[in-house]
Amino acid sequence: MDLPILIAIGLGGIALLLVLVIWLKMQAFYALILTAIVVGIAAGLPLSTIPATETEPERLGVIQAIIAGVGGTLGSVAVLVALGSMLGKIIEISGGADALAGKFTSWLGPKRVGVALTAAAGILAIPVFFDAGFIILIPIVYAFSKAAGLNPMKFGLPIAGIMLAVHVAVPPHPGIVGGATILGADIGWVTILSLLISIPLAVVSYWVAKRLNRREHSMLAATKAMFDDFGTAAGPRSGTLQEGERAPSAWTILAIIILPLALIMVGTTVAPAMPEGSFERGLLGMIGQPIFALMVAIGAAMILLGARRGWSREKLGEVMESALPAAAVIILVTGAGGAFGRILTETGIGGAVAEVLAGTGMPILLAAFLISLIMRAAQGSATVAITTASGLLLPTVGALGLGQVQLALVALAIGYGSLGLSHVNDSGFWIVTRYLGLSVKDGLRTWTPLTTILGVVGFLIVVAISLVVPITA
Repeated sequence: MDLPILIAIGLGGIALLLVLVIWLKMQAFYALILTAIVVGIAAGLPLSTIPATETEPERLGVIQAIIAGVGGTLGSVAVLVALGSMLGKIIEISGGADALAGKFTSWLGPKRVGVALTAAAGILAIPVFFDAGFIILIPIVYAFSKAAGLNPMKFGLPIAGIMLAVHVAVPPHPGIVGGATILGADIGWVTILSLLISIPLAVVSYWVAKRLNRREHSMLAATKAMFDDFGTAAGPRSGTLQEGERAPSAWTILAIIILPLALIMVGTTVAPAMPEGSFERGLLGMIGQPIFALMVAIGAAMILLGARRGWSREKLGEVMESALPAAAVIILVTGAGGAFGRILTETGIGGAVAEVLAGTGMPILLAAFLISLIMRAAQGSATVAITTASGLLLPTVGALGLGQVQLALVALAIGYGSLGLSHVNDSGFWIVTRYLGLSVKDGLRTWTPLTTILGVVGFLIVVAISLVVPITA
């Protein structure tokens, strides 16, 4: 097909996806698969696979392309997301959030409670998904806010900002893992770079939220009642510790969170320095694989947060299994995003988009950021935005011959694009505004600007890193 027609079909497919998700409220997995089928047929993919001949290569049918896209994306994503969910659930149920918040506050002092809670939230957000992590921290936010006589917005807004920034960019969170897999980026480099970028973003989240909080915001009546009841029998609780059970030490939680990150860094930075084909290189390479690193961390959590604290084998098994239902939904949506990306590649739509981008002269990082930002604003899900943008850009990225560090930077530009413009079609918007007592209007004045500023700053840091990293690094 002609290039304008292919692009029109691609844009029509994205429009269809948005209508299905936003207007018809269709589940994202089903909507992505349905859109992939419609786009594939409209763009001329065969209804069933056409075998290769002496003159023509094999052409996948629509359904076969979708299956290949799901399988190719979920080869490692499914395992990573499932293991990451298990680790996060063990830390959540053990009361690790209380331990981290208390330790950071004691280190930084009562006058820097906001800084302490923001730092603790940034670390907790690495293994725990955003929605769950923020809800876990709400009782802590309420406790410190009541003690200081402040609106919970003062502590809650910067916490939510850095937690979402970590969620969209740091593995093992599903969106960035799925996007990196589609692009062929190394998860180790994505992890290292995203962790480095998260440090200044934590500072920005605290600084920007502090300025947004200069204006007093009236709390919604329902939230004010919940906040006023905090500390009483009717008040909210974290719901993680049994009667008489103590939270683990902050050092234990920090060690468990840092352990897989350290192993991944060793595999990414130290292993390549070893002689090619040596036992040491192979061993360190295996240790640094994200799946192996998470397995080790879960083993440590099972012992340190479970067995040593009196959990029965049954309870430990139940805690780990309880993480899987939510993970399954995320895994399926990520796989469907990969299927949509494969359809865009098989039909040539991705190549048409690449041709147009090349003609405009737009840098690949800017294109990655803007496409993801637009998708995020349109349909709300960061995971869908990341996987869809990655599929669209795959042909362009492949044609550039980028090295692993540059591929990781493209994945992160997409990730930070999905951070911005969180508004009423995003479930995270409602969680933050509900628990902090913000009206929709006040949420759009505070939470939406905060996420957008963090996304832009994250992207600018990615661009700065790209300027000093060789194209083949």
